[in-house]
Amino acid sequence: MAIGLIIIGDEILSGKRADKHFSKVVKILGARGLQIAWAQYVGDDRERITDALRRSLVSGDMVFSCGGIGATPDDHTRQCAAMALGVPLALHPEARERIRERIADTARDAGVEPDFDAPDNLHRLKMGEFPEGASIIPNPFNKIPGFAIRAGAEDGHYFVPGFPVMAWPMIEWVLDTHYAHLFRTTPRAEKSVLVYETAESTITPLMEQLETAYPGIKVFSLPSVGDAQTRRHIELGVKGEPAQVEEAYAAMCAGLDVLNAEYVPATPAGQPR
Repeated sequence: MAIGLIIIGDEILSGKRADKHFSKVVKILGARGLQIAWAQYVGDDRERITDALRRSLVSGDMVFSCGGIGATPDDHTRQCAAMALGVPLALHPEARERIRERIADTARDAGVEPDFDAPDNLHRLKMGEFPEGASIIPNPFNKIPGFAIRAGAEDGHYFVPGFPVMAWPMIEWVLDTHYAHLFRTTPRAEKSVLVYETAESTITPLMEQLETAYPGIKVFSLPSVGDAQTRRHIELGVKGEPAQVEEAYAAMCAGLDVLNAEYVPATPAGQPR
């Protein structure tokens, strides 16, 4: 099962705000033995968001979407999801109750009685209008939910706010509620070395040989031009099925010895061990 991430918002693409979702989602997935397969950034443009969702909805991938599910004019994700599915928006009954609870909580904090029929509160209910047939994702921060399409399926799509304080626990809830049976079901390992003062073209044939000989692994090469503390080097490594990683790593080191390359084992963070 491949997992994708869509991050929506002009503020990310303009640089006004730095994206924090990608690195956090990688950690959330990694803690459960899962990993992200792809990510996409999209601005607040209905046509582009709808097009991205049309593609992802038929991809067979599980997808998380962060941002744009509010009810202001620059929030388009709910409407775009409905258009991508070819269904109308509808006020979700449970979302309505959670939003009304939030309205009541806010009124009590202000020392007044909630007026559910006030224009601003009626407008807040739009945040509970989801594509017909969607289910909700509970929001532990302020009760205003996100929504899910095909919840629990391998191609489930999950829509959460752009605010990290809300989005991240909601993503964790989705994973722990619907996908716990997939956690750590595919053991993975990774081992690498730092190869000094060697061109990538020199080690490329070795990389190709390793991937051919060990189909359960991937070979990676991360060049660095070096700095005041580190010489020019390439982090060369193998990752994948643990038993094949051990065999491929030994073969990789033997191949580097044949090339008379200078190398040292690396830590998981890509530093000299």
